[in-house]
Amino acid sequence: MSIYLDNAATSFPKPASVYQAVDDALRHRGGSPGRGSHHMALEAGRLLMACRDTAAGFFGIRDTSRVVFTGNATEALNLALFGLLNPGDRVVTSTMEHNAVLCPLQALQTRGLKVVKVPPGADGRLHPDSVREAVMVDAKATRLVVLTHASNVTGAIQPIEEIGPWCRSLGIPLLVDAAQTAGYIPVDVEDMGIDLLAVPGHKHLMGPPGCGFLYVREGLQLTPLLYGGSGSDSGSPLPPEHMPERLESGTANLPALAGLKAGIDFLEKTGFVNLRRHKKELMAHLADGLSALPGIRRYGPTDISLLAGALSFNLSGLDPAEIAFWLDNEHAICVRAGLHCAPDTHRSLNTFPRGTVRVSPGYFSRHEDIQALIHALETLSNHGK
Repeated sequence: MSIYLDNAATSFPKPASVYQAVDDALRHRGGSPGRGSHHMALEAGRLLMACRDTAAGFFGIRDTSRVVFTGNATEALNLALFGLLNPGDRVVTSTMEHNAVLCPLQALQTRGLKVVKVPPGADGRLHPDSVREAVMVDAKATRLVVLTHASNVTGAIQPIEEIGPWCRSLGIPLLVDAAQTAGYIPVDVEDMGIDLLAVPGHKHLMGPPGCGFLYVREGLQLTPLLYGGSGSDSGSPLPPEHMPERLESGTANLPALAGLKAGIDFLEKTGFVNLRRHKKELMAHLADGLSALPGIRRYGPTDISLLAGALSFNLSGLDPAEIAFWLDNEHAICVRAGLHCAPDTHRSLNTFPRGTVRVSPGYFSRHEDIQALIHALETLSNHGK
């Protein structure tokens, strides 16, 4: 039986209720929401509304119409970046971002966007003053601050709760990539001063792949990324002005969104306290076990409370890809090796171009799984493959 420790990529397994919700939507909610007035279309529409309400409530979003469903967090980030920014604008970001931020910004730079990247401290965490200083170099031209809430490489949690309210006081929108924290760390868009929030459904929120959303604060008007059918004004050649239809062209992935709702319901029933306590115990077990092994080098914060469920390391003398391949083939332990779609992060960590081995337990991981990994690495570090 496989040991799955790659939940930072996609959580697995899912709660039984998620599988059931997807199956029910496929079998019994066959209509397209917002497309038609027959009873199956209306049932699908009601389910979509329930999904939107659940997602909004979980993140402190007061107006559910500001929740725009997407296929994943990458689409949500692209929608925010291409929808808000124009040539000549200035953006402040960090070197700890995922390619879902870096690649759109690079494309926009060819159109005249100015990008400033703030490096982290030695532990991979940004200092709020460094972000403030970067913004204040030219606050008038700074159109957006975009930051990950936690690194997908090291798991380092960034101080969004300090940066967000400060950005709001200046009237500068803050876009947060919550791919590694949504469903693990409580996120309230109002308390944290978040104006745009990109959320995947398939990680900590326990939903299936193919779903996510972008929260757009009232007052921000984005240019659509996609154009086509909205279901609400088929006679117009332009997208509707009202939200969320303005930014939701095409038929929604209702089965995946039904699974996302079921995943959020599971988290609310289980409780953040129980969820985080279990994962933090697993992460502490992992960190303690790795620290006792010869040749292991960890990256990121040593304080487990500053990690969002992922931890990266290297083993002296071995390529990360070798380690991951050996763990998979010899022990059926699934981890991820490489650059993790975050090359700037690895440049900051001095692990480019080989990357690191990343371990990310999930809610259904067990201490026995962590111990099996540590035992396997002990064999590798002491005796070689």
